[in-house]
This record gives sequence, C-alpha cells and structure tokens, in this order.
Amino acid sequence: MKLRANSSYAVVLCGLLSVPLTVIAQEAQPAEASLGDLTVEARTKVKAFGKQLKQTLKQTLQSEGAISAVTVCNLEAPAIAESVSTEGWKVSRTALKVRNPANRPELWEQEVLKTFETQLANGTDPQTLEYADVVNKEFRYMKAIPTGAVCLACHGSEMNPQLQQHIKSLYPQDQATGFSVGELRGAFSLTKDLK
Repeated sequence: MKLRANSSYAVVLCGLLSVPLTVIAQEAQPAEASLGDLTVEARTKVKAFGKQLKQTLKQTLQSEGAISAVTVCNLEAPAIAESVSTEGWKVSRTALKVRNPANRPELWEQEVLKTFETQLANGTDPQTLEYADVVNKEFRYMKAIPTGAVCLACHGSEMNPQLQQHIKSLYPQDQATGFSVGELRGAFSLTKDLK
C-alpha cells in the first residue's frame, strides 16, 4: 500500500516505529474508499460519539452528581457507542488503564496508545493525536482522549470516598484513576471491515 501525505495530522505505525504524517491518504483504487475518505468518516463518528457522551455526562454531573454520572457512563456509554456503530463501523473507547475490563485494548491499540503517550511527553498537542491505517483489509482509526478537568472527579487522584466505593462496586478491577489534566486518558477506537 502506498501512502501519501495530505492536510491533517495523523500517525501511522510501521511495526513498532511511529511516523508522523500530515494526513494519510491511500492511493485511489477503483470501488474502494481511500484511507483519507475513511479517516474523514471516522472523525465524524468520533465527533458524534464524543458529543453525545459528553452532553449526557455533563447533564448528569450538573443535575445529579458524580455518582450518578458513573452509573450513566456504565450504562449509557456502550449504548451510545452502539448507536454510532452503523454502516459497518465498530466504535468504542479504550485505554492503557481501563475502568471497564470490556474496554481493554487489543495489541495494535496498545501500540498506538503508547505512541500517543510518547508524543504527548514530547509536547504534541493532544487534540491532534490520531492514527489511521488499513491492516488485512480492516480500517483502523484512533483519536486520543486527553484528561480534562471535569474528568478528575472520577479519574483523578483525590476522589470522594462515596464515589470511590460506587466505582469499586461497578468496576472491582478499576485501573482508571490517578490522572492529571492533560494526560492521555485513552482513545476512541474505530474499525471497519473492508472485505
């Protein structure tokens, strides 16, 4: 597969090496979507998922508090991901430190997340961190989720003891705490079968 650079920031992993590019686009092939077109579609899916999840969590945090927001995240986030997983897309979230064991990253996702962490440590703007590639006729896309101030209520180092107990009751093996603003919380992860 030949890749050429276009206009937006992306990262392609070549084995264990990462190569920053300014957008990825596959050489056009008849009857197949280009890597650039698939990346645009993936960004649209991420935007829809992120917007809906953020609105739901923000409303719940403001009206009912953090304990209810954790419950909403537990029940609503998978439903929102499912509602956006249309037209052959599988939309999810993952991280190196997961709260929900169902969100554990696959090997390729781990490699991308580690690359994102390295790039963040080197001063890259977290809003620009994304990855796109086609592997074995599967389009893969990830978009970094940086830790924001609002995330710290449930993912920071200092949590309300009641909230901490509620999280442990839902997620006994929770690893997703101890974050600071600006750190990599995780990533949206999307795949689409191109066969």
